[in-house]
Amino acid sequence: MKKLLLGLLVLTLFAVACGDDSDSDTDASADADGDKPTISLVVNSWTASALNVAVAQQLIESELGYPTNVINIDENEAMFIGLADGTADAVLEIWPSGITDSEQAFFDDGSVEHLGELGAVGRIGWFVPDYVIEQNPELATWEGYFSDEAAAIFATAETGDNGRFLGTDPSYSQFDEQIINNLGMPFEVIYSGSEPATVAELDARVSAGEPILMYWWTPTAAVSTYSLVQVALPPHTEECGASAASGDGGVDCEYPEDVIIKAVSGKLADKAPAVYDFLAAFTITNDDQLSMLPPVELDGEDVDEVAAQWIADNEGVWSAWIG
Repeated sequence: MKKLLLGLLVLTLFAVACGDDSDSDTDASADADGDKPTISLVVNSWTASALNVAVAQQLIESELGYPTNVINIDENEAMFIGLADGTADAVLEIWPSGITDSEQAFFDDGSVEHLGELGAVGRIGWFVPDYVIEQNPELATWEGYFSDEAAAIFATAETGDNGRFLGTDPSYSQFDEQIINNLGMPFEVIYSGSEPATVAELDARVSAGEPILMYWWTPTAAVSTYSLVQVALPPHTEECGASAASGDGGVDCEYPEDVIIKAVSGKLADKAPAVYDFLAAFTITNDDQLSMLPPVELDGEDVDEVAAQWIADNEGVWSAWIG
């Protein structure tokens, strides 16, 4: 993109030097491109979010000619505030189960706009490696986690007699402490601190054939790589979902299936109509994410390079997003 802009600049200067009025339209176009506002995209601290943003960012720059920057935001409330005041323009992966009543208010007043479904469907839950279930079939459902024997399977020096439940980044929407406390299970939530730290702990446990009970989600490469099985929790209910949204501490059920959505600042349609239309059409499916996640999460490849390869391989998909 930098080379393209440099080339346009050189051509414009050459035309001016030669006094050729026939290039006045080109000059005006180049000036207009230079005046395009910067588009700020929010990236959250999980890999799929980074990949979604990298794909969108590269296409916004190369195909629409807008400069972009990426804002790292881990906390949902701050993300919504940024969208509402126009500091941020778009977030491409919101899991509806994590939207609180206070965050929903931004949608209700129009300062943040729901821009439709991303195309991927996620599921948060409790996961264990398949060998845990093979050795202890009762642990396939929540009803198997009430005994001291079950707690002992997952206990660590840090949790004593309680079993360890491994959480991840504390900024994520997690209700596991509530689920455990409200159901009366002898478990304690210990947070790894980040997604990579959780995967590192998972890898160590699986390599040693040791049990681990953890917060995780699909789609991710780790589910297939480590043969993770989701533990069945009490079915999600409307009342339980209302507790999660209100923050009253009453969550005692499974996480709902999340049809992932996109959101933009209420100011974006006026600020950059072409970008608004592009993001409305922007679609990334589970299959798309699962094709990009393993190279990043398992092979250590660069997010931008993986996104660029997806763009190169899928022109027939993304060309339909360009107005």
